[in-house]
Amino acid sequence: MSPALGARAELEGIFREALAAVDSGDAVRRVVATYGRRIALDGRPVEAGARLLLLAAGKAAAEMAAAFEERAGTRIAAGLAITKDGHGVPLERVTLREASHPVPDARCERAAREALLLLQSARPEDVLCVLLSGGASSLLACPAGELTLEDLAATTRALLEAGAEIEQLNAVRKHLSAMAGGRLAQRTAAGRVEVLAISDVPGDRLDVIGSGPFAADPTTYADALAVLAERGVLERVPVRVSAHLEAGARGELEETPKPGDPSLSRVHTTLLATNRDAVEVARNAAQRRGLEVRVVSKPLAGEAREAGRWLVALARRARASQPLCLVAGGETAVTVRGRGRGGRNQELALAAALALDGGPATALLAAGTDGSDGPTDAAGAFADEGTVERGRRAGVDALEALAENDSYGFFAAEGGLWVTGPTRTNVMDLALVRTEPSRYGRPPG
Repeated sequence: MSPALGARAELEGIFREALAAVDSGDAVRRVVATYGRRIALDGRPVEAGARLLLLAAGKAAAEMAAAFEERAGTRIAAGLAITKDGHGVPLERVTLREASHPVPDARCERAAREALLLLQSARPEDVLCVLLSGGASSLLACPAGELTLEDLAATTRALLEAGAEIEQLNAVRKHLSAMAGGRLAQRTAAGRVEVLAISDVPGDRLDVIGSGPFAADPTTYADALAVLAERGVLERVPVRVSAHLEAGARGELEETPKPGDPSLSRVHTTLLATNRDAVEVARNAAQRRGLEVRVVSKPLAGEAREAGRWLVALARRARASQPLCLVAGGETAVTVRGRGRGGRNQELALAAALALDGGPATALLAAGTDGSDGPTDAAGAFADEGTVERGRRAGVDALEALAENDSYGFFAAEGGLWVTGPTRTNVMDLALVRTEPSRYGRPPG
């Protein structure tokens, strides 16, 4: 096995161990306990006579619902799971719907309206259990007021192309949706709402995971307008969108529920898995392979290409007496400038490849824990000091590909794509960098 192939296999093994640790089904099984016909959610019993309604939404929705079915079985009176195309699994008592992500389609709106009917069927003595994971914002797309689904889709598309970070994107979506930003808590009479969430957002903020359909929203219509202006898309979004947000900012529309809203007093949220969990397991997996490990304290964020260069710089400054592995977690963004195809992790890896070109032996793997990276079938990509040359031999130029945002096209030709298929979990991204020992440099910060 060549050194490059050996490093790639090692990093892939570390990544897969981290994925296993944040498996969404296992996460649900850990907190849903049964004792005959009795059931407890994270240690809180559900009364024997209470009806149990289940709503699952996000990329991990089907896997989480299947695990919940294993535990709760016939206690589930009714249920609905809404997930991304290709992420479904067989369910027995819960209705499954697949729809588009990240840009919503008509199936998202139909499924969202089904979810509303489920919530509105709840009675005060019922328990509503919500299984929430990343992707729920699009999959529960239900336009507010006079807005249309195409208004939501066009706005989402414009913000993604402008490189908006998840908090910014969700601040806008919460004020265009009839369901996000705590509004679903207002739409149900269930006396108890238990939210079991897998976090795909920085800081694990409950109001940002899935656009916080059952969480207090600290953002406002004015904040949403500010995001559109900051990202330079205010003139690109549909006129109905800007008019809706402006009306809200003038106080003509009801704001999303804020902290202290009575509708949220019935809601209890449990975090099941986070990016920090995946990072910690990756650290341990690397150590078991004999690597010295440094966890990068600063989360991955900002422009993907800049993050790729930054990780290479950290690796080159590192001082270690044995092979070293840097472990970084977070989520970057891509500002689309070209006409190519790719995702944030592939773009990060391509920029890293250019920085590594011809230098000391260094390998990087960057990928999404959900198994998808942008509008592609890859989770991410592998790069090392020979990536640019391999691409050149395959007839693709790394610098041109980066300029065109065509990281997928480059790695498809060069061989660096990492395709996992749907993992049915989602705790943002991981980047692993492996370097050989060096007597020079200083520890990364």
